[in-house]
Amino acid sequence: MTGRPTKGRPVRFAPGDGATGEPRPDMVTGLRFTIEPRHGGAVRVDVVDLEPRPLALALAAALRRSCEPGGAIGAASVVKQHLLAIRRFCGFLRETAPGVLSPADLRGAHVDDFEGALEAAGMRPIHRHTVLGKVLGSLRDIAADRPGLLDEGLVERLAYTSARSAGRSQPRDAYSPGVARRLRDAGREDVARLFRRLGDRPHAQSDRALRDAAATVDAVIAAEGVIAHDHPDWRVFYTIHYKRGMTADALIDEAHGRHHLLATDLAPLLTLLSLETGLEIECCKALTADCLGDASAGTVAVAYEKRRARGAERKSIRVRDGGVGTPGGLIRRLVDATAAARRHLGSDRLWVYHSWGRLRAGFGIGAPPTAPWVARHGLVDDDGRPLRLQLSRLRKTHKALWYLKTGGEIARFAVGHTPEVAARCYADVPALRALHEATVADAFAEAVAAARPVVLTPKHESAARADPDCAGDLIEPAGVAALLDGEQDVWLAACANFYASPWGDAGEPCPQPFWTCLECRNAVVTARKLPAILAFRAFVEAERGRLGAEDWRHRFARAHARIVDQILPAFSPAMIAAAEAEAVRAALYLPPEVRA
Repeated sequence: MTGRPTKGRPVRFAPGDGATGEPRPDMVTGLRFTIEPRHGGAVRVDVVDLEPRPLALALAAALRRSCEPGGAIGAASVVKQHLLAIRRFCGFLRETAPGVLSPADLRGAHVDDFEGALEAAGMRPIHRHTVLGKVLGSLRDIAADRPGLLDEGLVERLAYTSARSAGRSQPRDAYSPGVARRLRDAGREDVARLFRRLGDRPHAQSDRALRDAAATVDAVIAAEGVIAHDHPDWRVFYTIHYKRGMTADALIDEAHGRHHLLATDLAPLLTLLSLETGLEIECCKALTADCLGDASAGTVAVAYEKRRARGAERKSIRVRDGGVGTPGGLIRRLVDATAAARRHLGSDRLWVYHSWGRLRAGFGIGAPPTAPWVARHGLVDDDGRPLRLQLSRLRKTHKALWYLKTGGEIARFAVGHTPEVAARCYADVPALRALHEATVADAFAEAVAAARPVVLTPKHESAARADPDCAGDLIEPAGVAALLDGEQDVWLAACANFYASPWGDAGEPCPQPFWTCLECRNAVVTARKLPAILAFRAFVEAERGRLGAEDWRHRFARAHARIVDQILPAFSPAMIAAAEAEAVRAALYLPPEVRA
């Protein structure tokens, strides 16, 4: 640009003003550097001990490029997983392929051999697939950054992770409603105790020196955020306790616990918040102090970030709002309780707490320890064993409880997901298997009950004659008398409507063989038809010896099962014996359809 622009003077640019210059070469030539991903804090990379050195340099540089803005890696935990995979790969090459010194020496067979070594070490398919994928990702980055460096056969091998299926992962299971209730009760108890503790002051001491020392310590914490073990005022306070013979083991936590959250408070808070909202535990851990908004009608929106949702990381969920027993009220109280700690740290994180002598914002790798909290409350699982609490299972637990509340109606259950995802990931879990099996059993029972023939014992016949309206679901009340008097009898039953058969067209006579009545919704079996039914049973059993087993099963098995299992048990043995005698005495014939 020529000169400084002034009013009335146009700006003119020289041809070289828009040039960006040659790209600066990568100055990282060593194997020790720091990566600062978007989430999780800085990670120190130190792979000086890796051999072969040229390959280690190339893999470390690829990892560094992947962590730059816009790269594929954005979390400290993922950086550490890549480091472990690179170390494993370099160790394998050092032992099995000493001739490989640089990326140019690698071949596709080395990748396949590495996969075989992982399998021989007992690594499960999904874990093996994950480790192999991280190594291949770094090699793909090298191929893209330096075209022509890698062998062509290796480049073709990089097109896929493995020739074998990774299989299906074992889905996380939900905790049972009983365990969820115990977790919720323990969390509410501790949260209530926490908020009573915050802002509390030491009990009035008769010893003036001790009272003054406690007030001085509180003033230092209020002004500076923390007080160190070597602070003069703390030494005075501690010495007075020691000389009085008072317990001082947890004195530092007691002093800071009146001002800030403690690390021991995190497990109950996260458990209760995840159970109440259904948020993933990593989303709960990443909440900020300004996450609440748009409060209306007893609800409030909670804004959160879900890093796994590529392209749609920013999300919100509407939860109940009110007292501390609601998710909105709990978050609001946490915002107020951590305001002083955030002010000292200059952080916008919701989770700011005191741990190991200093204030911390957010979480490092992993979740806070839960075993001490579980042990303190004596929480057990459904088998009575000490509960192994995994915070990552709480979302599934929330979803399972909502599934039970909605009765499994997928339209109401699928909140925030498509019906397919909700059914596959949150409804198809082992904790709900008993409910699903009971539902299937009930459906089968209903289907069997609907398929049963209508059997009227003499007692039921008398009731139908006395009150024809009680048979309204089977036949019109006006036709009950004709049905029971035998005017509509067919061979094995009385027919509610011979010209409205489910097997034929309306208005046409029933086209089926007579024993199909045993399967028909129009059939009504009364005691009057027992002789014919027993004669048919005798014929069917005699045919078992004449026909082949497969032919007999195909033709008569269903009808025989209906008679033996569903019809005859409805009548008393005396009625069956009388019907058998009548069948023999009357020498009842069988219709010609039997032999058709």
